[in-house]
Amino acid sequence: MGSRRRWSWGVTATAVVLAAGCSPGSDSGAAVTVAGENGVSAQPTPTATATPTVSAATSPAPPPKDGTAVLVRCADMEDPYATVEIRNPNAHEAVLEVKVHFVDAYGSPLLDTSNQVVVAAKDELAYRVPAKFQYTDRIAHCEVEPVVRAVR
Repeated sequence: MGSRRRWSWGVTATAVVLAAGCSPGSDSGAAVTVAGENGVSAQPTPTATATPTVSAATSPAPPPKDGTAVLVRCADMEDPYATVEIRNPNAHEAVLEVKVHFVDAYGSPLLDTSNQVVVAAKDELAYRVPAKFQYTDRIAHCEVEPVVRAVR
């Protein structure tokens, strides 16, 4: 549609333009005449031209770093929970997997646990790991894996 068209039907001009195969925002170059307070004036239709967007290649966020864990207290008959202090070195919240092993007096494993714990950014958290009741009378000591794997 290289030719310019002028319409003089006031407010209905938009409907005529649409019926003529043009749409608001098309790049037809058509002008629409609109009746205003001070008479009739020609106004070009807005044109929407597609502008290519260039996005910089962004590298994916680095994977979260593993945290650390320290055993604070082992489980026993009075309190069947081991307490572990977990530290998150990341600048964002992370899910860290803490592993605690409950061991008897002979060094044999009674129970191995693995728990995923959400820890706030650059924070530490005291986490209580439950021991199963049937083992609490036989737990001699607890072992915590010092490196807690960052799950996400």
